[in-house]
Amino acid sequence: MTAQDLAGRRALVTGGANGIGLACAREFAARGAHVIVADLDAQQARVVAAEMGGESWAVDLSETGALEAAQLDVDILVNNAGLQRVAPITDYDPEQWRVMQRVMVEAPFLLIRAALPRMYERRWGRIVNISSVHGRHASPYKSAYVAAKHGLEGLSKVTALEGASHGVTSNCVSPGYVRTPFTEKQLGDQARLHELPVGEVLDRIMLADMAIKRLVEPEEVASLVGWLVGEQARMVTGASFTMDGGWTA
Repeated sequence: MTAQDLAGRRALVTGGANGIGLACAREFAARGAHVIVADLDAQQARVVAAEMGGESWAVDLSETGALEAAQLDVDILVNNAGLQRVAPITDYDPEQWRVMQRVMVEAPFLLIRAALPRMYERRWGRIVNISSVHGRHASPYKSAYVAAKHGLEGLSKVTALEGASHGVTSNCVSPGYVRTPFTEKQLGDQARLHELPVGEVLDRIMLADMAIKRLVEPEEVASLVGWLVGEQARMVTGASFTMDGGWTA
């Protein structure tokens, strides 16, 4: 990759105001792309967009009806926004379950649908869907999240097949636990459900199946996403790349 290999490209990153999304936005901006930071947190999205000379989009991706008529003029789309609720199926709130499907499956579908026409016109496009180890494996108490990530993996593969003849690739990146506020918010729920002290959750639950005993850094995920949107990855599509410290091994 050259220093400015994304110059002239427009990139949309959902959940771009923090965590993995923020790291991806910075990766693209550093390589010359014009970045659109989409996030529920309007103020933080504006701050991040200003930092990199991009633009912000304050959007609630659970309100999927508003996305049905959307038209996106972007070259790169990163579906990263997500949320988590940890609870047994018997206690899971049905509406919260539906919200998670809307944010992590339906919204990515609608954004891909909105972006593909212009990508097809230019015969170039890169779609990266931030999945998870839970898009390939399951864990207890995460029915909505696991179902959504499995659905996102399937959507990504279909997009890859349909986009192939138009110069559009679609791939998933599937990290283990990443050092983000998203992960930190789970500690209390995990401690309660597994009847552990909060201080033991990281080692005994989150890192238990990882051969490399540490959290993934957001910048590490962004580096893989950055490779997937570059020219070197033009033959890579329909794939799912784990970054999980050996968890799935």
